[in-house]
Amino acid sequence: MDAPETRLEANLETVHGFHESYRGFLGTRILGCPELLDRLFIAFLSGGHVLLEGAPGLGKTSLAKAWAAFFGLEFSRVQFTPDLMPLDIIGSNILQDGPSGRSFRFFKGPLFANVVLGDEINRATPKTQSAFLEAMEERRVSFLGEVHALPDPYFVIATQNPIELEGTYPLPEAQVDRFFMKLRFTMPDLHALLGIMDLAAARPAGDGGQAGGPAAGRERSLGALAAWRELAPLIAAPDGAKSYIARIIQETHPDRSSVDAVKKWARFGASPRSAIALYAAARAKAAIAGRPNISFEDVDELLVDVVGHRLILNFEAEAEGIGAETVLNAVRNAARREFARG
Repeated sequence: MDAPETRLEANLETVHGFHESYRGFLGTRILGCPELLDRLFIAFLSGGHVLLEGAPGLGKTSLAKAWAAFFGLEFSRVQFTPDLMPLDIIGSNILQDGPSGRSFRFFKGPLFANVVLGDEINRATPKTQSAFLEAMEERRVSFLGEVHALPDPYFVIATQNPIELEGTYPLPEAQVDRFFMKLRFTMPDLHALLGIMDLAAARPAGDGGQAGGPAAGRERSLGALAAWRELAPLIAAPDGAKSYIARIIQETHPDRSSVDAVKKWARFGASPRSAIALYAAARAKAAIAGRPNISFEDVDELLVDVVGHRLILNFEAEAEGIGAETVLNAVRNAARREFARG
């Protein structure tokens, strides 16, 4: 029987090697955003979902398709529109004739896939948004008294356009909190843009942007996930790392904070769910780097992506153009000083 240390090293090598394959595959198909690709991988390992925000045409849909192609998992896409109804995504009962007469059979909607792309989620009405996010959170669907489990693994990439665009319905804060990370897809630099043009020119007509070439395959993906689930509890946290995360989250609450930026610009602080997510993300980040322990730097690098969308700022911050990153940087610096003092 393998010693715990041997199993830890083997699983760590499996996860690290799988991430290297992932970067090699996606890095040649989605150009100009290596950090974003890493964040998506971290969220997938951690069992969380991702909200991608960016203007139309930046390649959010192409990213999701290439991402699913690498893992070899079942993929479906939901194009959200104002007239989309909850049953369009969940599924519904259809009356069918059978040997014993007529009966209803549940036909699963596009939610029942391993990787679901919710495209332009903020173009759907709040009712449909709520149904989608409830299924995403519970990982199951209840329909007419029957419970239907969603596949495992289950990963949602939801995209949204900036809310300044016409025809959008902003997601309520309580629903945004259900996303493990919120990532912003920005315009690529000149070098990446030239590469994107070459990729588009080389793509066969009618390809639709689907990534080709060798991918990891379903069996290897599931094997890497199994290795991660065994490895995750063994990723060590140095003295004070968990307290550091807890301190940061607590300091985002105006009524408990000693940080001036929070008192001035924050309306509501981050939820306890954000502390759980930040700790999970830090462990995954350490694993893909081949380390058996998290660091304070892991927490700092992931802070804005995991916690930023959970911090609700006031109107004064909006008027002054202050974003969550500014407030969280002040919180992080205060927490670091506190730990330096011991």
